[in-house]
Amino acid sequence: MTVTPTSPSPDVGVLDAEAALNEADADFDLEIPEEVPSADASSSRGAGRDSDGVGFTLEDFASLLSKYDYNFKPGDVVNGTVFALESKGAMIDIGAKTAAFMPLQEVSINRVEHLSDVLEPGEVREFFILSEENEDGQLTLSIRRIEYQRAWERVRQLQKEDATIYSEVFATNRGGALVRVEGLRGFIPGSHISTRKAKEELVADFLPLKFLEVDEERNRLVLSHRRALVERKMNRLEVGEVVLGTVRGIKPYGAFIDIGGVSGLLHISEISHEHIETPHTVLNVNDQMKVMIIDLDAERGRISLSTKALEPEPGDMLTDPQKVFDKAEEMAARYKQMLLEQAEEGEPLGVTLD
Repeated sequence: MTVTPTSPSPDVGVLDAEAALNEADADFDLEIPEEVPSADASSSRGAGRDSDGVGFTLEDFASLLSKYDYNFKPGDVVNGTVFALESKGAMIDIGAKTAAFMPLQEVSINRVEHLSDVLEPGEVREFFILSEENEDGQLTLSIRRIEYQRAWERVRQLQKEDATIYSEVFATNRGGALVRVEGLRGFIPGSHISTRKAKEELVADFLPLKFLEVDEERNRLVLSHRRALVERKMNRLEVGEVVLGTVRGIKPYGAFIDIGGVSGLLHISEISHEHIETPHTVLNVNDQMKVMIIDLDAERGRISLSTKALEPEPGDMLTDPQKVFDKAEEMAARYKQMLLEQAEEGEPLGVTLD
């Protein structure tokens, strides 16, 4: 008997394939999440969309900018990036809609000839906003204002510490000398300049200075050369000490005596035990004399002197000044002994002049 072979039924192959897939699904759990859109979902195709809505419109861009545009206002300090240096100033990117501008005169508290001396493209730093946006939407910036504020803060701290600073004289006038401190313009009154040089010869000299007045609101920075020298000298002086001095000036109320580069006041009441009408009757400019220190006032930068305390006999300064000169140290020793006795008894030491 002849057997004719037959092809397998198509249904059998399909059933085998489905069985294999089911087995694979059981192993890998390939269930598709519901939130994934199908390939024919309208949201995944461009067809059927309004062509006017395609892309990022100018209105969308302006709306996005408004969300990220900070509310810049005068007085704010912001970070910015220098991206262009021009002849009259610099263009700064601070994240606003329009690049901000910083004029040349606002670049530094010090005089600047060329922007490239203090700035370079790509530099990131802080800027002070000077003004509202102009008609072009541009802000005006300043570095000078930040430096100005910080300079006054530093100067106030130095004054609080009663620090001695050194500064170069860049000009003089009838009233005194001009210097710069932390970039700020300072003034030294003529009465607080203690030097044998003429004021005009002080230009380019560096002077030790103490603060007299620090007033940001009135833009007043006043300093004293004399106070700085007196403080330095005071560190080596003591009440009751005899020093050699030279008469540098005579006034109706007394004489100014140079004692090693600083000036002390010999008040008319401290010249002699005898009454004196005017210092001119006893002293002359350039006279050399011995004087005794009777008070040191570091706060006001004053050294008070006396020859009365050195008189062996009342009136010797009028009748025999050489005797006073010769016996100065002996009389000073007596004066120191008197101070010790006062200290033991709890009495005020020395003599203080107003």
